Amino acid sequence: MEHLDVLVVGAGISGIGAAVHLRARCPELRLAILEARTELGGTWQLFRYPGVRSDSDMYTFGFSFRPWTAPRAVADGATILQYLKDTAHEHGLYERLRFGHTVRRASWSSQTCRWTVTVERAGGGTVQLSCGFLYMCTGYYDPARGYRPELAGAERFLGQIVHPQHWPPELAYAGKRVVVIGSGATAVSLVPALAQSAAHVTLLQRSPSYVLALSSREPLVAALGSNQLSAALVRWRNILIGQLVFQLCRRAPRLARRAILQRARRALGESCDVDVHFSPRYQPWRQRLCIAPDGDLFRAIRSGRASVVTGSVTSFTPSGLVLADGSQLPAELVVTATGFELQLMSNLELVIDAVPCAAAQSLSYRGLMFSGIPNLVASFGYSNASWTLRSELTARYVCRLLQHMKRHGYRKCVPVLRADAGPLRPFVDLSSSYVQRGAHRFPRQGSRGPWRVSQSYLLDWLRFRWASFSELEFSAAPSPAAQSPGAPQGQPA
Repeated sequence: MEHLDVLVVGAGISGIGAAVHLRARCPELRLAILEARTELGGTWQLFRYPGVRSDSDMYTFGFSFRPWTAPRAVADGATILQYLKDTAHEHGLYERLRFGHTVRRASWSSQTCRWTVTVERAGGGTVQLSCGFLYMCTGYYDPARGYRPELAGAERFLGQIVHPQHWPPELAYAGKRVVVIGSGATAVSLVPALAQSAAHVTLLQRSPSYVLALSSREPLVAALGSNQLSAALVRWRNILIGQLVFQLCRRAPRLARRAILQRARRALGESCDVDVHFSPRYQPWRQRLCIAPDGDLFRAIRSGRASVVTGSVTSFTPSGLVLADGSQLPAELVVTATGFELQLMSNLELVIDAVPCAAAQSLSYRGLMFSGIPNLVASFGYSNASWTLRSELTARYVCRLLQHMKRHGYRKCVPVLRADAGPLRPFVDLSSSYVQRGAHRFPRQGSRGPWRVSQSYLLDWLRFRWASFSELEFSAAPSPAAQSPGAPQGQPA
């Protein structure tokens, strides 16, 4: 059986970033990257719907070691995918990538201090690998299925119904009447893109989201030139502004709400009733803010190429949809931008010393490890900032942890709850429907100490670099008996 020091699972933006940091900081380690699909890229290889783009600026979404230097702050999916491919080439990752490898099971042995990983290969059959450290970079979307609610009478509809996650490359929508069901970032991206050639696009939402129009071009980069200095300045400025906006929304929600709605009114004029269609029931940043680069959604509505309807679908007809108020929407194409299904570590089956282990019943340690589960890290991004910011901090933390273990001759590290973590909370503190549907699949977090999942990049930037490995228990030799995983002591499961 082949043995690796670190096995990275997933070749999206988290996995690529993790591998680059590991090669730079721990070059002596034997490393491989497994990817289930036939191409790297993760989200950006999976999603191919019109208008797919970053939902945060590229100066913070791009890697710190390969800064985004283009003057355009928002990039389309194809450009981001190429950026990831170029990064992998530049850092020699393709020789360590193994495509068509889906990880199904990981079994830990306290006698050997190793994970045995069962991998299903695309060509058929399975193979087993062992590793000292398992690094999961699979994100939290289920790539096989998107969320689509039950829609009565859908079988009667004579047009086509598609989910953005499974967009057919040959789908023609030019000159058609299109209804996009949803109100999140995907719907906000789709509508202006479809409106360029469709006869008309209707954004049908059950309830509104906050939509903020921002410039897609960065004047500071344009003034200073496209170079690493200007990119670094913009990156840190955007990090600070993002943190300030989040704190303003959480601490002064009425002020933030008023400011966002005023900007929407200025952008839409008399073309749309902002109080009905862009005024959510929740306070800002209880769900992610939707970004409209250069106000493209507002411009599509103002031009008449798109419109917004707020209401619930009752049923389909052969030529469209019937709403709860009795009105009908004609449609030839319906796009169900209704969200995603979440999963934890690609639904990986975990076993520790022959005992099945449910990571969702554990407590999150610093948002990257799980109580009672040894030598395993899962990379997650921020809910209030660019995903890459946190995934890179996680990669640096893992490198520091591995260096610490090497210096002291440790072979095992496991988070152990030694004090009260405070009242338990959901892993992701957002009220979005897709988060609420999938909350049971994730561990919970505490209210204090390293058991709380921080949403502050500035605090994590300090903690992940300098904080001691509190609540981690290390051992140099295999333990005679395995610690039973599961719910942490003193905390409810």
